[in-house]
Amino acid sequence: QVQLVESGGGLVQAGGSLRLSCAASGRTFSSYVMAWFRQAPGKEREFVAAISRSGGVAYYADLVKGRFTISRDNAKNTVYLQMNSLKLEDTAVYYCAGKATTTSLSSNDDYDFWGQGTQVTVSS
Repeated sequence: QVQLVESGGGLVQAGGSLRLSCAASGRTFSSYVMAWFRQAPGKEREFVAAISRSGGVAYYADLVKGRFTISRDNAKNTVYLQMNSLKLEDTAVYYCAGKATTTSLSSNDDYDFWGQGTQVTVSS
């Protein structure tokens, strides 16, 4: 079983940037597709971005495309989410997740393991 620990969340002004990290335990990190989801108060958890096992292909939700960048370092068992031009509506708890298959990347029901989440708050 892989365990995930997110970090890097915090309070930032609108227009600012944050970089989230998600460190994974275990030796099989490179076997998994990794993703970021987020959940705002009163809303359902939503897909943000996903990245292939090698890191060569990335997928983004339309709401973050052009502002967020997902990347991974398999040597460090870590996946990142660089968030630029942050907006008030980006405020949420951000979760990283992993799965063995490449289907349904935007569906949070299909992921095998999850981190505990890190809070991102964007202020005006």
